[in-house]
Amino acid sequence: MKAPAFCVLLVALLTISPAPGLPKVAAFQQSPDRAAPPKPGPPPPLKLPPIQKHTLSNGMPVWVVELHKVPVVHVALVVKSGASADPRGKFGLASLAAEMLDEGAGSRNALQVADAVDYLGASLSTSGTYDASYVELHVPVARLGDALPIMADVALRPTFPEDELKRVREDLLTSLIQAEDDPESLVQFAFPRLVYGPQHRYGTLAIGTAAPVKGFTVADIRQFYSQNYVPSNAGLIVTGDISATNAVSRLEAVFGAWKGTAPAPVTIPNAPQLTTRQVYLIDKPDAAQSQIRIGWIGVPRSTPDYFALRVLNTILGGSFTSRLNQNLREEHGYAYGASSAFDMRRGAGPFYAAAGVQTDKTAEALTEFFKELENIRKPIPSDEVEKAKTYFALLMPRNFETTESMAGSLATAFVYNLPADYFDTFTQRVRAVTPADVQRAAERYIQPDKFAVVIVGDRKVVEPGIRALNLGPVKIIEPSEVMK
Repeated sequence: MKAPAFCVLLVALLTISPAPGLPKVAAFQQSPDRAAPPKPGPPPPLKLPPIQKHTLSNGMPVWVVELHKVPVVHVALVVKSGASADPRGKFGLASLAAEMLDEGAGSRNALQVADAVDYLGASLSTSGTYDASYVELHVPVARLGDALPIMADVALRPTFPEDELKRVREDLLTSLIQAEDDPESLVQFAFPRLVYGPQHRYGTLAIGTAAPVKGFTVADIRQFYSQNYVPSNAGLIVTGDISATNAVSRLEAVFGAWKGTAPAPVTIPNAPQLTTRQVYLIDKPDAAQSQIRIGWIGVPRSTPDYFALRVLNTILGGSFTSRLNQNLREEHGYAYGASSAFDMRRGAGPFYAAAGVQTDKTAEALTEFFKELENIRKPIPSDEVEKAKTYFALLMPRNFETTESMAGSLATAFVYNLPADYFDTFTQRVRAVTPADVQRAAERYIQPDKFAVVIVGDRKVVEPGIRALNLGPVKIIEPSEVMK
C-alpha cells in the first residue's frame, strides 16, 4: 500500500540533515522549558478616556466619560451621605431610605416605576454604603430621553408610601432573623460589634438591626431624605455613548431645578483601638463550619499608606495565591478559601482576616492564621512584593471594562475626593511601593497580639481546642448580644 503523501513528507523532514555548518532545527531537538513560568513584564500605564467635568445651574457637578463602542449609557446620582449619617439610635435609616426611593415616585407607584423602566429595556437601582447613597440608571442610548425623567422622579420626588415601607421593613426584619441563625451572616454582625462597640456607627452593619428598624416611620425617612438628598451634597456621573454636551443638557432639564441646603458634615469619631487580644466564641450547635474573623480597627481611605497597604494585603490575603489562601486552602485543606481585607471608609474601617473552616479543624486553622499574621511582619522577599504589585496594578483596568464599572470607579473618586490624576498615576504609584514600605505597613497595622478573634461555631466541639491554644481570654457571646 502506498503511504499518504503527507506521511512521506513528514518522514523526509525528520530524516533530512542540515547543510554543513547549519544548526539543526530546534523544533525537532528539544521541548519548551516548562520548569518555571515566564516572568511578566511591568504593567503598562493605565490610559483612560478623559473625565469631562461640568456643573449644572444649581451647582451640582457632572462628570462625563464618553465611550462610544456600545450604544448604552450609565447615569449615577451619587449622594455623599450613607449609613455614617444615621442619627444615633436609628442605625439602618440611611439604608432603608435608599431602599425606599423606587417604591413609589412622582405619579407612579412601585409597580408602575418598575414597569416603566422594564418597558424601556433599562435597569434602575438604588443602594447605599457607609459613605454614600446611589440612584443608578443603565439604559440604551435611544431610550435615555424617556428614562431620565423616571430616574429624576425616583431621586427627587420619592413618595415613601406607608404600605410599601411596611412591606420593605418586614422583608428586612425577616433577613435579620435569618442572619442570626446563619453562622456566616452572624459573624459579619459580630466582628464589628465586638471591635467598635454598639455605640459607634461602624459597630453595626449599614442595614442596622431589628430593634431600631421596627420603629422607623415614614417621617423618619422623609427627614433623613430632606436633610441629605440635596444637590450641594451630590454629583452625577455619566459614562457611555453620549457626548458631554448632550449629557449635560439632558441632565440640566431634569436635575437643574433641584434645590436644598447642604447638611452638616458627618464626623466619624475615632473608636478606641484594641490593646490586648480577646477571643469571642458564639455558639451555633451542629454548625458544619466555624466562621472565623480576626482583626481590629484599620485605616480610613485617606491614609497615606493606601498603596503600601493594598500591596501588603495582596500578599497576605487579597488574592488566590495569597499566603492565607495557599496555607488554609491549598496546603491544609481546612477551608474553601481564606482572605483578608482593609475595609477603608471615610473613617477608619476594620481590618480582618477571615475564613469558614472545618469544625473539627478550628484550632488548627487558628494556629495557621496566626502563623501567617506573624510571618507577614517579617521582611518579605522582593520577588513576592513585585508579584503582588503587578497583580494589584493589573486589577485596575477591569474597573473600566464597562460603562457601569467605570461609573463605579468614578463614584469612588468623587466620594473620597481622590486627586484628579489618581487613575493616570495609579500604576506608577503602585510600582513605587518598596519592600521596606510593605514591612513598615505590616509592623504598624498588623499586630496579632492585639487582635479580636471572633469564632461562630459549634461550641461543644471547638471550645476545648480553642482554649488549649492560649490565644487569650475566651468570652462566650450570645447571638442576640451582637444583633441588638
